Amino acid sequence: MTLSQLTLAQFRSWPRLALDLDARPLAIFGPNGAGKTNILEALSMLSPGRGLRGASPADQARQGPDAGWRIRAALSGHDVETTAPPGETRGVTLDGKPVPQVTLGRLVRLIWLTPAMDRLWTDAPETRRRFLDRLTLSFFPAHADDALAYDKAMRDRNRLLRDDIRDDRWYRALESRMAQAGAAITASRQAALARIMAAQLGARTAFPAARLALRAGDGAADDADAASIAARLAEMRPRDLAAGRTLTGPHRADLGADWGPDDMPAALSSTGEQKALLLSLILANARALADQRPLLLLDEVAAHLDADRRAALHDEIVALPAQAILTGTGRELFDTLAGRARYLAVSRGPGGSTATEEG
Repeated sequence: MTLSQLTLAQFRSWPRLALDLDARPLAIFGPNGAGKTNILEALSMLSPGRGLRGASPADQARQGPDAGWRIRAALSGHDVETTAPPGETRGVTLDGKPVPQVTLGRLVRLIWLTPAMDRLWTDAPETRRRFLDRLTLSFFPAHADDALAYDKAMRDRNRLLRDDIRDDRWYRALESRMAQAGAAITASRQAALARIMAAQLGARTAFPAARLALRAGDGAADDADAASIAARLAEMRPRDLAAGRTLTGPHRADLGADWGPDDMPAALSSTGEQKALLLSLILANARALADQRPLLLLDEVAAHLDADRRAALHDEIVALPAQAILTGTGRELFDTLAGRARYLAVSRGPGGSTATEEG
């Protein structure tokens, strides 16, 4: 995958932006609020879902919810466009033909890191689960379809639970669908973690390798057997009826990470080590997708990194089989990329964000 052009219209702070890109890393710098992250968010909309901020299309429109926006990209010879007309849901076209969003996951493998993800190891399990599913989706685009199928069946089951419906036949049908999709979800998550760990251990890097595992209090997060999942759902039905929702299954999974000779949990590590662990996973994700040449989006990546680790990160980014776009508040944060990257200065005035490429 190679991204050669990006055009934005009325997206966030950008009235318009047209970028030509090449294989070199692109370092985007400027003051807070200038619109740097908005470029990365626009790029993240070239994947299924709501992008790196999780925002609704109406909230992304520069002129408000009654206006729309447009993102267009040239990807390995394909013309990709995603738009949000006023009052409508986001649409996607590939070479001029409408396609579902999940098609994007098969076309481009996107990996991103944002400052909000610095809290990954101390935040709620739901945050780590979303991170895990984003990793998994980068390897297995069909993971999105499995997740949609599982969520739909679970919503229907939860509706029966809330309404205190006791008909066993209805539950068996929904639990069978949940079990089939849930087994596929868990198997994909396990395979993705195995590939991440292999890519960590197989590289010379300045960042620590983590031992990763699926975890959950109900003991069901690592179950990839459909029959076993269905049996557990049936067994737990009385408890779920009392709670009014499904309390067991892959949707309760958590991502565990330990590192070092003493198996230090990531949540108990220093802020700097937590950031280093997170970067290690992101870099390993990109390495493991070498044959796909992923697009790597790194927002304010220098935060919590000392000069030595920042230089090591830049060396690894240049060596990666990936197309990388980084942001930071000042050009000096990218000094060790000199001669190996392109630089884009971003500022913001009354008319919105503007960008100027610097030598």
